[in-house]
Amino acid sequence: MDVQVGDRLLLKKPHPCGNSEFAVLRVGMDFKIRCLRCGHEVMVPRAKIERNIKKIIREGE
Repeated sequence: MDVQVGDRLLLKKPHPCGNSEFAVLRVGMDFKIRCLRCGHEVMVPRAKIERNIKKIIREGE
């Protein structure tokens, strides 16, 4: 799956604040993502993120 820094991810399961959209800050074996509603940053393993992505939103599309 081609996820790049700067992409926005719409995930299947929402964050506890109620938002399902996250910004990608770091890509590798772990992804660092930031909730776009409350600003909380989380490190999540690549396998878990790739299973839970509903849509990738790129800037300029």
